[in-house]
Amino acid sequence: MAKEIVKKIKLQIPAGAATPAPPVGTVLGPAGINLAEFCQKYNAATQDKKGDIIPVEIYVYDDRSYSFELKTPPAAELIKKYAKIAKGSKKGRLETVGTLSQEDLRAIAEIKLPDLNAYDIEGAMKIVAGTAKNMGVKVEGMED
Repeated sequence: MAKEIVKKIKLQIPAGAATPAPPVGTVLGPAGINLAEFCQKYNAATQDKKGDIIPVEIYVYDDRSYSFELKTPPAAELIKKYAKIAKGSKKGRLETVGTLSQEDLRAIAEIKLPDLNAYDIEGAMKIVAGTAKNMGVKVEGMED
């Protein structure tokens, strides 16, 4: 018989750096998940992505067991990384804080494609370009 999912938890944790301290502990503790075991499994699964923030969906079953699924890093984090900026613009698209090349845009879109609502790489590039524009990051070769 299949296990029934009783809770679905979404977190964004730095890769390879999960600890039982807040925010992980305060969210997973009440769900009855073994915090040390989860942190160990998460850190092992994200070891090669250190420095990125990796979203994770945790499924808690009726017998208090769990499974988790890793997602791709948020588009905003990837844009900041590729544009080499600390944060986006405070004024949104009205203030330019960085620039992305078409190659960078394609690389980000290829990473994000599995989690985006797009059929092909061009559609994913448009979604990522929109996010970049709203962060104040200009994309070379694209008009406003």
